[in-house]
Amino acid sequence: MSNVPKLREIIRNKSDLIMEKWMEAVRKDRRIESTAQLSDTALGNSLPELLKALAEILDKSEEESVEDLIEPSLTHGILRAKQGYNPAEIAQEYCLLRQTIFTVLEADIVEYPSLRIPQIYRQVDRVLDEALSQCFNGYVEERIEDFKYLQNQLTLTNAELNRLLDASKEHFSYLAHELKAPLTAVIGYSELLHRLQEEGKVNVQLGSKNINGIEQVLEGGRHLLHIINDALELSSAQASNIELNIDAINLPSLVKKVVELFEPQAQRKNIRLRINSDRAPTQIYTDALRLRQILTNIISNAVRYTDTGSIEITYNRESDSRFSISVTDTGIGISVEDQEKIFEPFSTAFVNQGRRQGEGTGLGLAITSRLVTLLQGEIRLISHPGDGSTFTLILPVSYYEAKKQEN
Repeated sequence: MSNVPKLREIIRNKSDLIMEKWMEAVRKDRRIESTAQLSDTALGNSLPELLKALAEILDKSEEESVEDLIEPSLTHGILRAKQGYNPAEIAQEYCLLRQTIFTVLEADIVEYPSLRIPQIYRQVDRVLDEALSQCFNGYVEERIEDFKYLQNQLTLTNAELNRLLDASKEHFSYLAHELKAPLTAVIGYSELLHRLQEEGKVNVQLGSKNINGIEQVLEGGRHLLHIINDALELSSAQASNIELNIDAINLPSLVKKVVELFEPQAQRKNIRLRINSDRAPTQIYTDALRLRQILTNIISNAVRYTDTGSIEITYNRESDSRFSISVTDTGIGISVEDQEKIFEPFSTAFVNQGRRQGEGTGLGLAITSRLVTLLQGEIRLISHPGDGSTFTLILPVSYYEAKKQEN
């Protein structure tokens, strides 16, 4: 037994191999979807410290403290919360870590006396169980911080809600219906978290059910803010309260930057995203922020409602004073009757084709239409169900010149 290296020394010597095999197993496990967007560095940057702490407390008795494990485990949980993991993904990561450690150590463990081997397995299990508990503590703490930030945002937007309702009375019943479900989640789980905080129970003892409750708070609250902010934007556009900031901008650069935002989403759906230009003006005078907002809304819809094929963004000069930007997709298309109401607030033009994950509030195209009008332009739509859609913006090369002609 004296010639057999201590367990902590074995783990130290083989930590790189454990890291390599664990990351390979995590990448292959389809139950951990959040890793798809992470680099190897982001995926494994908190594990070395965790393995180091694990090695330090092995070969100690079960009565000895595991204090060294708390900080790296908490850090790991906080990191996973920021990276968008859900509790089930974290638990699966630890399950794979447990399997990897036993696999890597198997050849060395068999050198120990037979009575010692079951003790080793129990000891590693005990340490990893404690690490997982502390990891969930960190995860919950980070989610609560997110929740507090969200609460502050909701408080700041609450004062604007009354003005929104006054400006959009005809849409009040629909808006109230959309607000009801997420608001109920926010109130219900807010009360739960508040009570648990007062009782000092906001820790791992919350359990997976209540941890998922925190996720529902965040999801419901963000959805609520999305609805309110979109409605406020529409209200400002309807009341012509939007102040434009007209300046010289580089059109190709602006279009490219907007398209780049959607390239990862398009790639995940295997959709080709292309830009074409023909005699397009390079410099135009308009509001860059609002033009970017218009293009973002239209391209976002194109990606959301296109399952296969391509999305093509084409911009060219229509005349000496005007240019156009067209967004053509091979998506589900829009029926003739729905085209008549697609630019109305809370439009349900896509309902017949089925709801999509991440579907918006129905205000995006209504806001887009009003912003195009503010920029002295127009928007056109050509679409057939099943054959895709083409949204075309026709805008002045110079906002100032178009405004002079209007007056």
